[in-house]
Amino acid sequence: MDLSLAIETHDLTKKYNDFVAVDRLNLSIKQGELFGMLGPNGAGKTTTVLMLLGLTEPTSGTCRVLGYDPFREPLKVKSLSGYLAERMGVYEDLTPEQNLRYITKLNQIPESESRKRIEEALDSVGASEYADVKVGKLSRGMRQRVGIAGVLVKKPKVAFFDEPTQGLDPEGKKELLDLLRRISREEKTTVLLLSHMLADLQHICDRMGIMLKGKMVAQGTIDELRSKRGEDWVIDIEAESVPSKLVHDLSALHGVKSVDRSGNVVTVRSEKDIRSAIMEAFLHNKVYPISLRARERSLEEIYMGYLGES
Repeated sequence: MDLSLAIETHDLTKKYNDFVAVDRLNLSIKQGELFGMLGPNGAGKTTTVLMLLGLTEPTSGTCRVLGYDPFREPLKVKSLSGYLAERMGVYEDLTPEQNLRYITKLNQIPESESRKRIEEALDSVGASEYADVKVGKLSRGMRQRVGIAGVLVKKPKVAFFDEPTQGLDPEGKKELLDLLRRISREEKTTVLLLSHMLADLQHICDRMGIMLKGKMVAQGTIDELRSKRGEDWVIDIEAESVPSKLVHDLSALHGVKSVDRSGNVVTVRSEKDIRSAIMEAFLHNKVYPISLRARERSLEEIYMGYLGES
């Protein structure tokens, strides 16, 4: 068992009769990491979290949360983790303060400590001024913040958030995602964020996994996901003239897949960003570029590629 890991699964599988919801999932998430699980609805993301929380039993395989088996030690896992479901678990006829007080009582947090934690949690999510307003009267974004406060009040080591930006406007989404990033960084909380929206994940997560039809088809940093797909950099360089020797030198650069010349424009396709090496080759040949444009495949294109294959 690796003590540096907050979440670890080995061939984790969940079947409902003949339907395979999660198919031999192998996942390792380090303590303090913000990991995004990306995939369309029905990909198996929520089922994975339910197994990690001990709320449903795996058909086969194993999983650990902070070293504990969620099915054999569910109370221990629940005491160390927090979960905000897609359909928020907040009571709309209660105030945020009352919602959080109920959570602290369920978790047997002493009254003296409870008061302090509730104040800190509401302040952390920017909901202090609404502490005594019934949740049903709050905006969707503020209700989400109260839901997150309900997770934070437990001071969890691991926090699960299932589609937390659902129904929020762009500004609300950004504020909430920035909040989750801050929680991960400042509280050193391991965060597993589930979403089918690529934009929710790509700018805040340390790593991501793409899940389709119960399978984790890829995982890693954005650069690693690009590398695994063999995605190319395409670099266009325009010059007053492009001698054959320059084309030859460009073709010999490490990582270059192809070099095409069309008039005074050279297009280099490479495995990685080699713009500095290209500039050196041009200057070595005493050719001075008029313009240089480069692009790499966006994460959205990579994700859509996996969806297309699926």
